[in-house]
Amino acid sequence: MAKKKGAKKERDPNNSIVATNRRARHDYQILDKYEAGLVLTGTEVKSLREGTANLTDGFAGFSPGGELWLEQVTIPEYLNGTWTNHSARRKRKLLLHHKELVKISRQIEDPGLTIVPMSLYFKGGRAKVEIGIARGKREFDKRHTLKEKQDNREAQRAMRYRNLRSS
Repeated sequence: MAKKKGAKKERDPNNSIVATNRRARHDYQILDKYEAGLVLTGTEVKSLREGTANLTDGFAGFSPGGELWLEQVTIPEYLNGTWTNHSARRKRKLLLHHKELVKISRQIEDPGLTIVPMSLYFKGGRAKVEIGIARGKREFDKRHTLKEKQDNREAQRAMRYRNLRSS
């Protein structure tokens, strides 16, 4: 069966983005990115499959045992859950290879660097989080970034207008 030209793409439940942290790109300069697995309970997975999560206040940190934990990420309680439901803002363990953990711990030893969650998604049926090693932007850096975006948008608009007039 041939696919129609304007047909919508079917949504794959095993590969879907649940939440993105748009504030992270505004507030931080992202230096490096990693993909990590998450240790979740059953009701957390069901709640994520409904597409509800908030990464805005989230960050990651190392425990004294050398494990990486995701904190302040909100996964709301599952509406159809019972007394076994999870708490919305609990700490969640991140799963990374040992070499990656060592590399990340060395990177964040520098002052001013932190670990922020960038996006939360399903990949192959498993919950993953993309974390970034980030340095906080100052106020003038944020203004400069916004001005660059606006200038690029205006340039694209002018080019599009010019191309429409020439044809």
